[in-house]
Amino acid sequence: MSEHHVLVGLSAQEVAEHAHLLAAARLVDGTVAHLQLGDPSLSAELTRLADAGATRIALAGVSLGATAPAQSWLRRVAGHWWREREGVRPEVTVATAVLRADLAALDSVALRGVLALARAVTGTEAPLVSAAWEDVPRHAHQVLVCRGPRCSAAGADRTAVALGRVLDAHGLGDDDVLVTQTGCQFPCNHAPVVSVQPDDVWYGRVDAAAVEQIATHHLVAGTPVDAHRLARSRGRSTHPEDPS
Repeated sequence: MSEHHVLVGLSAQEVAEHAHLLAAARLVDGTVAHLQLGDPSLSAELTRLADAGATRIALAGVSLGATAPAQSWLRRVAGHWWREREGVRPEVTVATAVLRADLAALDSVALRGVLALARAVTGTEAPLVSAAWEDVPRHAHQVLVCRGPRCSAAGADRTAVALGRVLDAHGLGDDDVLVTQTGCQFPCNHAPVVSVQPDDVWYGRVDAAAVEQIATHHLVAGTPVDAHRLARSRGRSTHPEDPS
C-alpha cells in the first residue's frame, strides 16, 4: 500500500506559516496543502498524489489561529474531490482532531498517532453547494484584511481576530459587514493594511486599537477614521517592481 500524509492548513494563518507546516509534515515524510488562499490547494494535492499512485491518503487539519472554518469543511472538500475523481480513487481519511498551536511540540510518533485516529471519506459528505449560498450577501460594507506576507508578519491575524470580536460586540453580522481576508493589497509599508468597500477607504497599521476606532466611527457611524487612513491616488501605478 502506498500511503501519504498531508497536513492541511484551514485558514489564512497557515498560509503565512507554510514553512512551519512543512517542517511538521516532514516528520512523517508528508506534504502540505491549503483549504483556502494558499497553494497547493487540497484538491490539487489530492490529485497529484492519486496520479502518482497513492492508494491511501491521510489528511489532518491544521489551525494555528482563531479564524479558521469548521473542520467539517475539510471533510466537505475532500468528499467533493473523491466524488469527482475519475478512474481509480485512493482511500482518503481525515483525522478526527485538528492540530493547533502546539504543532511544533509534536514528534513523528505523536503526529502519526493523530493521523491514525481518522474517519474515511465516503463520498456522502455534504456538497459544496447549498441554497444558503445562492444569493450575493446584502452587506453594506466589505472589509478586506490583507493577509499578504508582510501584513501577516506584522500581525494581520490579530487584526482579523480583533475585527471579528468588535463587530460581534456591535451586533454586526455578515449582512452588515462582510470581512474577507485577501492576498497582498500593495501598500505593504503600512502593514497591516485594511480597506473598506464600496467606500474606497484604505487604512494602515491597523492594530486592535485601530480596529475599535474603524468599527465604531466608520462601519457603525459612517465616518472614516483620519488617524489611520492612507492617501488614495488613482490612475496607473508608478511603483517600481519589488524584487523581494
